[in-house]
Amino acid sequence: MSKGIYVATIEANSGKSVVVLGLMRMLLGKTAKVGYFRPIIEDTKNNEPDNHINTVVSYFELDINYKKAYAYKRSEVLELYNRGKSGDVIDHIIKKYKYLEERFDIVLVEGTDFSHENSSLELDINMLISKNLGLPVIIVSRGDNSTNISEVVDNVQLAHDTFKEEVDVLSIMTNKVNPEDITNLKSLLNKRIPSGTDITVIPKIKSLASPTIKEIVNKLNGNILFGANMINNQVDSYNVATMQLRNYLNQLKEDCLVITAGDRADIILGALQANISKNYPKISGILLTGGLLPEDSILKLIEGLSSIIPIISVKGGTFKVANAVGKIKSRIYAENIEKIETSIATFEKHVDTDKLANDLITFKSDIFTPRMFQYNLLQRALKQKKHIVLPEGNDERVLRAAARLIDAHVVDLTLIGEYDTIKELVKQKDIPLELKNITIISPQDSEHFEDYVTTFYELRKHKNVNLDMARDAMSDVSYFATMMIYKGHADGVVSGAVHTTAHTLRPALQFIKTKPDTSIVSSVFFMCLEDRVSVFGDCAINPNPNAEQLAEIAISSAASAKNFGIEPKVAMLSYSSGASGKGEDVERVRKATEIVKTMAPELKIEGPIQYDAAVDMRIGQSKMPNSEVAGQASVLIFPDLNTGNNTYKAVQRETGALAIGPMLQGLNKPVNDLSRGCTADDIYSTVIITAIQAQDF
Repeated sequence: MSKGIYVATIEANSGKSVVVLGLMRMLLGKTAKVGYFRPIIEDTKNNEPDNHINTVVSYFELDINYKKAYAYKRSEVLELYNRGKSGDVIDHIIKKYKYLEERFDIVLVEGTDFSHENSSLELDINMLISKNLGLPVIIVSRGDNSTNISEVVDNVQLAHDTFKEEVDVLSIMTNKVNPEDITNLKSLLNKRIPSGTDITVIPKIKSLASPTIKEIVNKLNGNILFGANMINNQVDSYNVATMQLRNYLNQLKEDCLVITAGDRADIILGALQANISKNYPKISGILLTGGLLPEDSILKLIEGLSSIIPIISVKGGTFKVANAVGKIKSRIYAENIEKIETSIATFEKHVDTDKLANDLITFKSDIFTPRMFQYNLLQRALKQKKHIVLPEGNDERVLRAAARLIDAHVVDLTLIGEYDTIKELVKQKDIPLELKNITIISPQDSEHFEDYVTTFYELRKHKNVNLDMARDAMSDVSYFATMMIYKGHADGVVSGAVHTTAHTLRPALQFIKTKPDTSIVSSVFFMCLEDRVSVFGDCAINPNPNAEQLAEIAISSAASAKNFGIEPKVAMLSYSSGASGKGEDVERVRKATEIVKTMAPELKIEGPIQYDAAVDMRIGQSKMPNSEVAGQASVLIFPDLNTGNNTYKAVQRETGALAIGPMLQGLNKPVNDLSRGCTADDIYSTVIITAIQAQDF
């Protein structure tokens, strides 16, 4: 079952609240712990609470702190976008949502309101948020915002196709449809929208479309003179009283608002009397214009009446005020219980709630975005804080990554280098790193130096290493850092920003060594593509693995994928798919695949298979129609280093994918190598995956 559902609209005044209220009632009927979240709320006057949150939380008595129920105000999002920090917006929204997801069985997420002009940006933001939360979407559209039904159908289909490219669309609900158009509209939508997406048409409900006296007061900054206890009265229509009373009385309608100048005592008293007369319809209230108030004697007379409908005073001319009233759009708020209950009843009447609930229960998303992956990495690392060593403490990129890591409180760090040199570099480059929060070690000044020398000597004397050679080795930052984890003084090492792969790996191979069931060290990259994270191996270590080594790389890579939350579906890559190809290289991949099937029969694996058939569902099903892996591979094993290294770099550069790694597999302690062209972001990510690896040792 999905842990959440996202309600998005494509235009303003779509009646999204009806869907949200109905969904909340439906979800509470299935599980007791339902959360509610609005990623972005509107800015309000005097920092008043968001009406949507206030209504849902108070009516359903949800146990949610107000500030936990939203991530940003609209102005905050626009400011961050203008500063080029759109990624920070998504990261924070994921964090806020995940907090609720952990505490509730399911979370109802309500998108933005489209109450401003930049609707294209708003549409993009809603798709981006729902995609990065991995939630199915219900799209809400209006059925009364076009001149004919065909335009409504075109708009709905465009919205469906746009969202479908990025997220899973569970249902489309077209709201506020004229009753006479319902049957025809639903038929047309079912023909135009691909099967699998539920189509719901909800008629326009007059009582939900009509504003209340309270809404009119708020919009016009009115002053309530009388009848404050009846401000939830619904206004179905309004008319302006400029004629004499005897003629105006014939204009009164049920639940109408009387608009007149504040000095028209005859209209005021006549309307009040008509309201209690059996011969005239009930009216919702009286709106006095011009900022004028009736004379004291008239006010005294009104005060003595037993039942008084709301009488409101506003500034502005009568016709200007009347035009303003006509533009007011109704909304649902916490105190208007009648509208809330009408909304829920409307939803339950026109939506197949049993089917919708079942679709939600059986829903499983295949979308796994890079930001979701990075968030999960950070949360896993935070659960068990580890101590990581960075041997290249004199490098600016390392120091910038260290500043971020310390600020996130995700790991304890040791930098290897000279304290004064690092201090000067931090100051010179204006790096926000507090040195008091980090350990800095110069190998020969360390209290453990002689112990490390002796230990290395004992470990390597069979290789003709003497004490002087051991002392030279321990003066090297890579050897010293690796000895720290060997001795249990740290949990993992990340190096390679300055040094070669061989320099990073040599000490690890000499005395950390490989795991008992592993014959080779291999590597994987986590390739964070637009809508998924794939594991590429081996792209950094083994130039020409034989079939047995290739099989071991595949098994290790699948285990790494699973450990980092990715379901392993392994593709053994080659230049041909299935049985079509011949040649030594293909046979090596074919043999490796068979070895994996014998050693790990539970693993989903396909090989040999071409890259396009491995990742593209259409091509995969065409070439290998019965495969569990073709078109949906998550672990891609390259036949040699030349192919793997070039492919990962090509994918990274051409698609803008984030490549995290290489992460080394097979060692007894986590040691990870960086590219010398790495960025501070690369170092930050590699330290986090190293910390997660260390949790398993």
